[in-house]
Amino acid sequence: MIFGIFKPYPSPLISGRGIDLDFPMLAGCLALLGLGLVMITSASSEVAAVQSGNPLYHMFRHLVYVFLGLVACGATMLVPIATWQRMGFMMLLGAFGLLVLVLVPGIGREVNGSMRWIGFSFFNVQPSEIAKVFVVIYLAGYLVRRQTEVRETWMGFFKPFIVLLPMAALLLMEPDFGATVVMMGAAAAMLFLGGVGLFRFSLMVVLAVLAVFVLVQAQPYRMARLITFTDPWADQFGSGYQLTQALIAFGRGEWLGVGLGNSVQKQFYLPEAHTDFVFSVLAEELGVVGSLLTVALFVFVTVRALYIGLWAEKAKQFFAAYMAFGLAFLWIGQFLINIGVNVGLLPTKGLTLPFLSYGGSSLVICCACVGLLLRIEWESRTHLGSEEHEFSESDFAEETSHGR
Repeated sequence: MIFGIFKPYPSPLISGRGIDLDFPMLAGCLALLGLGLVMITSASSEVAAVQSGNPLYHMFRHLVYVFLGLVACGATMLVPIATWQRMGFMMLLGAFGLLVLVLVPGIGREVNGSMRWIGFSFFNVQPSEIAKVFVVIYLAGYLVRRQTEVRETWMGFFKPFIVLLPMAALLLMEPDFGATVVMMGAAAAMLFLGGVGLFRFSLMVVLAVLAVFVLVQAQPYRMARLITFTDPWADQFGSGYQLTQALIAFGRGEWLGVGLGNSVQKQFYLPEAHTDFVFSVLAEELGVVGSLLTVALFVFVTVRALYIGLWAEKAKQFFAAYMAFGLAFLWIGQFLINIGVNVGLLPTKGLTLPFLSYGGSSLVICCACVGLLLRIEWESRTHLGSEEHEFSESDFAEETSHGR
């Protein structure tokens, strides 16, 4: 009766075949969410007990974030991809607005010297997490609208940077160097897949490396982190403390770990144990085997996301394809940087691990991205992803096999 009145737009959640999802992708992401909940409960118990008197404080808050993330995932699945394409420019303006607001005193909230959050009474919003996704959506639309120009002219190649560079500057003002690298890396990958010539792409890579070098030189703390990263044991009780404690966690874990909940490093030795360095606690408690299985799970969901983009491209849904590629590269960038920092391959950066780290904004946005990817997969598989198409129940009468 309700559906008859409102006539909801068909989606992976509302169709004649019932729930019609890419279950391998959904299962992989739910497994990561479940593992994240377990590890945050373990890694935060000691800190939560001292700070709030309740060892499960962070677990309960994370459960709320998981619920909000699942709601966000379901909501994004209900919205046609064509609607996201139409809203690309408005979302870009919204991203700029949020990144400006976070820098306004009284609105932005400072934590550990960084203005990265807009504080509310019960939770904080991290605009950089939202901005990265909005940039991917806008850039996907640009690559579709200006496909020939991007592939054949210098102007088509440089135009996106008129948008990207000011946004990167706003991120650096917070400062959030990690988010800047992830956003620019995903944008570069999207431009390459959009057909930018190898010479122009190589030039962009060279300029990006030079920019990173200049940015590192510009701030003493960044140079100190780089020096510490090369030899953290030279100052293990100073600038190298966090990295050395993370490496100790990896060493204690050995092959099979010390057992779930038995980490020593989480007991005030390793700072940010349930946020940026949750993977170190995982390695200590679950060992090399558990760490490699977790990495394999990350590889599965990111490769699956890339395949979703490939399937959309084969279905001639190019906006959806570019968006899927961009979202996949956001995950890949954050995953590589976070794991690289944890194992000492990269300088320390405050960047969360998708699905696993404690943090409301990061988790909700990751879940929303899953919803977008599931919607893209459904539209490319059913070939019913055009807003001009008038749907009826007869469109869904016959079962369509995934074949994937």
